[in-house]
Amino acid sequence: MNVSYQWLSDYVDVSGFTAEELAEKLTRSGIEVDIVEDRNKGVTNVVVGYVKSREKHPDADKLSVCVIDAGQGEDLQIVCGAKNIDAGQKVPVAMIGAVLPGGLQIKRAKLRGVESQGMICSAKELGLNDKLLPKEIQEGILVLPEDTEIGKSILDVLAINDKVLELDLTPNRSDCLSMLGAAYEIAAILGRSVKLPDAEAALETAGTAGVKAADRISVKITATEQCSHYAARLIEGVRVGTSPLWMQNRLMAAGIRPINNIVDITNFVMLEYGQPLHAFDAEQLNNGHIDVRLAEAGEKLVTLDDVERTLEPHMLLITDGTKPVAIAGVMGGANSEVTDGTTRILLESAKFAGSSVRRTSRQLGLRSEASLRFEKEVNPEAVLPALNRAAALIAQYAGGQVADGIVEAVAGSHKPVSIELAADRVNNYLGTELSLAEMGQIIERLHFSFEQAGEGKLLVHVPSRRGDITRDVDLIEEVARLFGYDNIPTTLMTGVTTPGSLSKEQAVRRITRNLLTQSGLHEVITYSFTHPDQTVSLPGLYPAAKPISLAMPMSEDRSQLRTSLLPHLLEVVSYNRNRTMDDVAIFEVGKAFVTDESSLTALPQEKLLLSVVMTGKRTGAHWAQKSEAVDFYDIKGIFERLISYLGVKGLTYTSASPDGFHPGRTAELLLTTSEGQKVIGRIGQLHPTVQQQRDLDDTYVLEVELAPILEAAGDAIVYKLLPRYPSIGRDLAVVVNASVPVGLMEQTIAEVAGDLLESIQVFDIYTGERLGANRKSVAIALVYRHAERTLLDEEVTELHAKVVQTLEQQYEAELRK
Repeated sequence: MNVSYQWLSDYVDVSGFTAEELAEKLTRSGIEVDIVEDRNKGVTNVVVGYVKSREKHPDADKLSVCVIDAGQGEDLQIVCGAKNIDAGQKVPVAMIGAVLPGGLQIKRAKLRGVESQGMICSAKELGLNDKLLPKEIQEGILVLPEDTEIGKSILDVLAINDKVLELDLTPNRSDCLSMLGAAYEIAAILGRSVKLPDAEAALETAGTAGVKAADRISVKITATEQCSHYAARLIEGVRVGTSPLWMQNRLMAAGIRPINNIVDITNFVMLEYGQPLHAFDAEQLNNGHIDVRLAEAGEKLVTLDDVERTLEPHMLLITDGTKPVAIAGVMGGANSEVTDGTTRILLESAKFAGSSVRRTSRQLGLRSEASLRFEKEVNPEAVLPALNRAAALIAQYAGGQVADGIVEAVAGSHKPVSIELAADRVNNYLGTELSLAEMGQIIERLHFSFEQAGEGKLLVHVPSRRGDITRDVDLIEEVARLFGYDNIPTTLMTGVTTPGSLSKEQAVRRITRNLLTQSGLHEVITYSFTHPDQTVSLPGLYPAAKPISLAMPMSEDRSQLRTSLLPHLLEVVSYNRNRTMDDVAIFEVGKAFVTDESSLTALPQEKLLLSVVMTGKRTGAHWAQKSEAVDFYDIKGIFERLISYLGVKGLTYTSASPDGFHPGRTAELLLTTSEGQKVIGRIGQLHPTVQQQRDLDDTYVLEVELAPILEAAGDAIVYKLLPRYPSIGRDLAVVVNASVPVGLMEQTIAEVAGDLLESIQVFDIYTGERLGANRKSVAIALVYRHAERTLLDEEVTELHAKVVQTLEQQYEAELRK
């Protein structure tokens, strides 16, 4: 909102304060002023001159020699090149010694041998914004109204000795989208009164049409939820022309281009009251009837910008009972536009629902000063005052005769807001010691009425222009900002404080990322949306999950929620391989979305997963060692390091052959909990068919649910003392059936050896013809130690023999010699 300092002074006494000082006070009270713009771009010594005569330059076809009366006693001779210069005009004249924007100094000169004693100026040369100028004066010299006083400074005539405050309003302060709203704010800050325009008195002195408006026009509201109040006045005998210069100046200061007296008056009153208005050519309305209704499906309207709009049933229209004539609160229709030939006007003022205007404006891509105000909810009690003010101005500046009475329809009335304000509550919130009387003085400065409501309380009646105040805390904010934020004492916070910390889930996720990156993996982040075909060849942990399609996907490639992280990680691998990056080791911690419902009636489960993909070489080429390809045990080792660090126990592996995985090189991860064993993930090599489809070498993947790991992770790291007593090591090599899991053998050894077994390590697995078909040799190193004494060789030998015996009994193991 642009607020003219001169215009503001019509409503509130701002004497003693500069525009910059007002801007500072506004900003300190909660309404930020972005900039204070000086409308004078550097103009000095430019006055109004009268063109007494104009003759063609003797030596130049495009120049004119003009005799100008500039009110200085002697006429001036000025050579001018403008096409529209003519005798009898009043124009801006830059005198000798004048300065124009850009530092241009006017000096006495000769043009083609003819002396020129100044310069006749265009609007652009005076620093006025071209985009805001009426079309007829955008080119050539600026022609001023005939009644302009000769010799008067152009700074006063065009009101460019003014400054404009650009307010950066928050959404709740829509009351300051008007000059009167800004005046109330300034008055509250300065403790001064507000002078309102007297539209009723102006109407009494205006000419009347001698008819009753109700006899010529009628109003009906069909869409009562979208329009609560619609009022109209009939004005006859209107002469459409140019609006007075002072009005044009104020519109341009506010950033609005003048068009004609009717449109300018509706815009002027909109800026003044914050209430948008619209003028219809009454002759184009069917019997002067207005019906406010919702659009019908497929209904069309050509708006004032000459664009045909296709309307939808939720859009609010102004119609004449047979055809739409405007989109309510957004833009009028071309079929009822005020033109130069218009003589009868139906003037509209209404209260439209902000939500309706906002939705329509956004959908049609039409944003205007009017829609901006309706969207933020206009003052419901400004509908009639703004209508009367505009009617009085049209009667004064367009020669109109206002028909008696207002024709209106009311579908809902504004309910006054009264709020109880307690002094104790205000002081508790602000940390102040204000008395009830001091609070009352601040409320009076806001021009709110109030009354005593018991001991230490006020009952405050909030005017309708302040729709943002609905609770006592809103009033407390008003007291705080007008008392002055700088005057509120500084106090230290009191209360119990706790240091910040990570939750267990946050800590484990951070540890996971750190350990995996330390292990040489790179973290990636992929889309949560995927293509429907992505899960066909590699369904992940949830092959039975139903696809969850997006209502409005950005593309088919991103049309469903993912049920696994692996497909996108493999896309990353392919992307890198296509750019000669063959050695890829990546991971992602993210969510998959799982449901077993065909028609989604409940939200899907969000599964937090860890997925790892490794392919290519384990290490790069080096003179000291040969490069080797990654294998199953690389990815398994990285995962086991993570599990060990987190203190998770009870993790085992079992062979598996899920879809998309190599049947002989894949295992399921099982975690033993209080509820039994649960499959939490898979680890293994991709199926050769999948690798071939994606043009990959041997690729190993891991996908595991993190929720069970989070639950099983130890909360603290437990340290062990260094051993004081020596250990005894024993090795054994047994031949077993090739199908016997080595991990199961390790588990059995640990159960038999008990607490004396300190560590167990498989250091060799051998298969060959000498052992026979489907047989393997497993070599295991065992370390025994007692925490409180030195073990005897005899007891270790006895225990070790028991271990061997158990392996022989349970796994038909043969001790290899």
